[in-house]
Amino acid sequence: MKKLVLALAAVAAITGSASAADLGARPYTKAPPPLAPVYNWTGFYIFGGGGGGLWSADSNVVTSPGGFALTRDQRLGGDGWFGTVGVGYDMQFGGKWVAGIFGDGQFGSIKGSLSDPFFGSEGRVKLETSYAAGVRLGYLVAPNVLSYVNGGYSGSEWSGSTQSFIVPGGIDVTTTPSFRRDGWFIGGGVENNLDIFGISAPGWFMKTEYRSAFYDRVDLPTRFTPGFGGALTGSAITFKPWVQTISTSLVYRFNWGAPAGTRY
Repeated sequence: MKKLVLALAAVAAITGSASAADLGARPYTKAPPPLAPVYNWTGFYIFGGGGGGLWSADSNVVTSPGGFALTRDQRLGGDGWFGTVGVGYDMQFGGKWVAGIFGDGQFGSIKGSLSDPFFGSEGRVKLETSYAAGVRLGYLVAPNVLSYVNGGYSGSEWSGSTQSFIVPGGIDVTTTPSFRRDGWFIGGGVENNLDIFGISAPGWFMKTEYRSAFYDRVDLPTRFTPGFGGALTGSAITFKPWVQTISTSLVYRFNWGAPAGTRY
């Protein structure tokens, strides 16, 4: 009996070895690559930054009231810097299109000359604040890079000016009041996720934008100090500004960082 058991064990061992030899080696399977995030531009965002700008303006001296021209048009200009903050909402549609609304404000000092060629005097005027509400339409040149155009309403706040000129017996001073102008703007730019620079910053973007704003003409009545100019208070300096700016801002998008999914 003992010999029979030993014989059966030997046969089983030989059979198992043969079966194992007949089985091929387990094939190597490469792990699937991680799924790319789904980029979603729909949602709210805030931004802040700064830049530089310049303005130019057509100007002349007219009678006030009446508007009869006393001098020919001349071109004035100024430049400076500003800071900006804003908020907006975008919606992605049609695969690669993005449309949205936004509002922002600019605060700074873009200043230049305001002159009165009738008397040969010159002062300084400054764009202190501007604000805008508009729409934008963009196309995704890459899943995380948006090229866009925008446009809409723009308002502006300007400082008054003080000018002096020499008269017989001394110096006269004229002033113009601060004023507000409404207009419209058009522009465009590029916005991209900071990951494009190798920075791990989900939700953070950078945008660079050019904007051109056109404002209505205003008549600025000149106020003279008592003396020689007292009889000439019926004149005004006209001012029709055009402002161009370039800004760079950091943007935070609240909807960014979607869970992994199919590739865009």
